[in-house]
Amino acid sequence: MPRKATHRPTTVRALAGAILTVALIVPVATACGPDSDASATASGTASAAPVATVPTTAAPTATGPAATAPPTAAPVPTTAVAAATTTTKPTTPTTAPTARPKSPVRSYPLVDGSTAEVQPTGNQNWTARIVGRGSVLATLETKDADAGLDANDMFVVLSVDGTVHSWTGGAHQGPGSFKLAGGWTAKVTKVGELHYRAQILGLDNAVDGTLDADRHDTGAVANGVYIVLSAGGRISAHM
Repeated sequence: MPRKATHRPTTVRALAGAILTVALIVPVATACGPDSDASATASGTASAAPVATVPTTAAPTATGPAATAPPTAAPVPTTAVAAATTTTKPTTPTTAPTARPKSPVRSYPLVDGSTAEVQPTGNQNWTARIVGRGSVLATLETKDADAGLDANDMFVVLSVDGTVHSWTGGAHQGPGSFKLAGGWTAKVTKVGELHYRAQILGLDNAVDGTLDADRHDTGAVANGVYIVLSAGGRISAHM
């Protein structure tokens, strides 16, 4: 009996100590959970740099009609962009050079029914084609001086201003001196074969001009008087 009495208290004390030990182990186990392991791991390694926290300030919300956000543009398809990039630049159409307009032609009716077609040749010179019945009968050309023609007793003068004057009759056959229209006097001399020269004399018999018909007819305008001298020595004047 005494041995049993002594042994019982010891057993109770041992159980109490075991209970106390279990009570102490539970909080320790709780403290050593996942969070405690993460803390222990973080403390066992190098300290990580603190992450700066940027405060996000919410943009003020606009009110009223203007608060409506503009519609977002639809994204351009990639194929459309590629097509726009590879678009071929249109080729500028080429045109044929425009033909230069012909020089204006003046027409003058002549006394025998033919026509003088006059056009400029440059440097203030002119050419006249005598056209009759669809054919070119003769051509006159100014070369810094008046031109003349004896066409079967029809006389034509082409002036340096491009005008034409014609008449018939009143011819004199040189050589010799002859009174002309407008009070002029013509002194005609023969220089050679198909070459005649005429001096035009004024009222005082001074030489005011000279016509030289060397193998082709010639003409002149003297104070409104038209004069033609042919290479055959015929001279005629008209005003």
